[in-house]
Order: sequence, then C-alpha cells, then structure tokens
Amino acid sequence: MPAFRVNVVSDVHGNTEALARAGDGADALVCLGDLVLFLDYADHSRGIFPDLFGAENATRLVELRTARRFDEAREFGRKLWGSVDSDRAAVIERAVRKQYAEMFAVLPTPTYATYGNVDIPSLWPEYAGPGTTVLDGERVEIGGRVFGFVGGGLRTPMRTPYEISDEEYAAKIEGVGEVDVLCTHIPPDVPELLYDTVARRFERGSRALLDAIRRTRPRYALFGHVHQPLVRRMRVGATECVNVGHFAGTSRPWALEW
Repeated sequence: MPAFRVNVVSDVHGNTEALARAGDGADALVCLGDLVLFLDYADHSRGIFPDLFGAENATRLVELRTARRFDEAREFGRKLWGSVDSDRAAVIERAVRKQYAEMFAVLPTPTYATYGNVDIPSLWPEYAGPGTTVLDGERVEIGGRVFGFVGGGLRTPMRTPYEISDEEYAAKIEGVGEVDVLCTHIPPDVPELLYDTVARRFERGSRALLDAIRRTRPRYALFGHVHQPLVRRMRVGATECVNVGHFAGTSRPWALEW
C-alpha cells in the first residue's frame, strides 16, 4: 500500500509564494494558523504596521515589545493610530482581507486548517474555498487517521486577535477527545517547547493540552507559534510532540507519512 503524506505548516505570516507550493508531493495540507502578517520581527519593513507607519516606527515597536514594555508599546501604537483619519479596526480589516484573499486562493485541495492567535476567525468563511476545511475544537479523518484541531492562543499582554481564556481553550481540547494526531497552534505547557531563543522569552502554552496528551496518548501532537524554539521535537509519554516550524522563515512544510 502506498504511503500517505500530509504536509503541515504553521505561522505562514504572509508567505503566500511558498504557501502556493506547500502541498507539493502530499495527499493533504494541514495549516495550523497565523496567516496574517502584522509585523515581521526579522524584517521591519514587512507587514500591515510598517505599511501604515514606516519601518522606523515598526523597529521602535519591536524594541518595546521585545523588552516586554507592553504598556509603552500600546501607548506608542495609540499615538500612531491617532494620526490615522480612518477607523483603526476598518483599516486593519481591509489589510487582513487583502492578505487572506491572496493566501486562501493558493491553498491546495484538500487543506485542513485552524486559526492562529493573530488570525481573525470571523473572516475565514468568506475566503475558505470548497477544498479547505476549517476546524476548531473538531476532528476529521485524513488518510485513515483521526486528526483533532484546536485553534487560537491563550491570553497574553500582547493582546493578539484570537486569544481566549484557559477555560474556553480547555473545553475545546476536551471536546476533541482521543485522536491519532492532535493539531494545535500553540504548544503544550512544556518549558523547552515554549522558549524562543531569538526573542529570549517564553511564549504561552496550554496546560490543558499537556494534560490531554498525557491522558489520551495521541501518536503525534503538532503545533507552531514559537518561531525559534529551544527544542523542536520531544516525547511526552507515548506522544511525539513536534513544532512544525516557522513557515514564514523557512518556506518548508513538515511532512508526516504513514
């Protein structure tokens, strides 16, 4: 029997050109979210923010956030947005819509996708075509294996668009139940998987996800969110936990075959 292959990507952040090739050689593509590029921390000239306010202001915002001076960062942002005549939410939505239109248009069939913490879930139904299945707190069979999907992130001082409470996130994890492959945007709450070696900080992971991995023992737990993790892959009990990579930076999907 020929092998079945799923290519997995996360943290696309506007890399439309590579996304168009992400399904090459695979029977299906899985996308773990963060399609939107608001601000590229490696190239401060790319993203919605520098398009509006310039690379110099983007650099300043990155410096404040990296130093974890979140209140100052928000105040800096408020002052810049105060110079914009149009409504802030409307400006961001137009920019996000443009990015979504480009990225959803290149997704192969079939694609199975869930949201990242910087995504805007309410817009996805307008752009996801018939070949793209959007799942959040749900499960689906792909190539004879059961995949569970939970999107979004937990609340942080960054206040990104799709952050939810620990309780709501835990309920979605519980609703997925036992699966062969558990797909999320954020990692389980394991320090080695949460520490970003470039940003030099811990991102938020889910304790409920870690508990579910230990309890239900999926073959794989796949996730993204941490762009440069201290550890990309490790076992938690019977489960292989894998950060599938920062697709915006690598342009390479991670492949799962059986």
